[in-house]
Amino acid sequence: MGSEREAVGEYRLLDSGGLMKLEEVGPWRLARPALNAVWSPSLPESEWRRADAVFTRDAGGGGRWQCRRPLPESWRVRWGGLVMKIKPTAFGHLGFFAEQFRNWEFFRTLKYDSALNLFAYSGLGSLAMAEHGARVCHLDAARGMVEWAKENLALNPQVPQKIRWIVDDVGKFIRREERRGARYQLIALDPPSFGRGSSGQLWKIEDDLVDLLRRCRALRDPAAPFTLVLSCHSPGFSCRVLERCAASVFGEGGEFGSFEMSIPESASGRELPAGVCLRLRLPSEKA
Repeated sequence: MGSEREAVGEYRLLDSGGLMKLEEVGPWRLARPALNAVWSPSLPESEWRRADAVFTRDAGGGGRWQCRRPLPESWRVRWGGLVMKIKPTAFGHLGFFAEQFRNWEFFRTLKYDSALNLFAYSGLGSLAMAEHGARVCHLDAARGMVEWAKENLALNPQVPQKIRWIVDDVGKFIRREERRGARYQLIALDPPSFGRGSSGQLWKIEDDLVDLLRRCRALRDPAAPFTLVLSCHSPGFSCRVLERCAASVFGEGGEFGSFEMSIPESASGRELPAGVCLRLRLPSEKA
């Protein structure tokens, strides 16, 4: 792979089908797995053959990039109103999840002063929160992802430097925050199906999600309206499942909204489904 390109391109999902998606990521055309894209592609095969690189998975969960022309080590694109660093990984990821762009837009529309972003990955949600003007706590267990998020902040000079960067296990950190009396008006989380914390702590979403939501409830600022944004890519976790999990913790009295996250395709006007999301809004407890 070559050196980083300085120019900023745009991101577009060109097409999907045949268990793959075809993306234009700045000047590079990439084909990557999309295991729910069981339909036929809209674009002709000749367009797919123009891909600069194709990622294929192996039985161990990793995979490899097959390049028609060498990809640079990293480059920059714009999506959802933000500039981000793109870096193809050995797992086929690029450093952002395009389906989250509607949540970034949502973060810019709310009224809140403090926000906590858990499992925050490369920081684009945190940037959207800080761009709105909030004080943001960004947490991820992987130091490399937090450093990547800091690089993304440097690419967006319109975003205030109001982000607190934390590398830690989510459960350990929020228990400390609760003891310290920290309170937030917005909490966003995008938990994985399975993972291990920085000290080997085991996370399984089916076992641990409800308890995590209880701890998020304890961090709610009672003096202001509260918003929870919970997104999920785990099989079996539908919109209704997320709603019932949240209602079991926060009660039925809030304003619930759930939807299937998706990415619009530029060629067909269709949308590629990519996970589900719950938004829960609660009034101030002191209203």
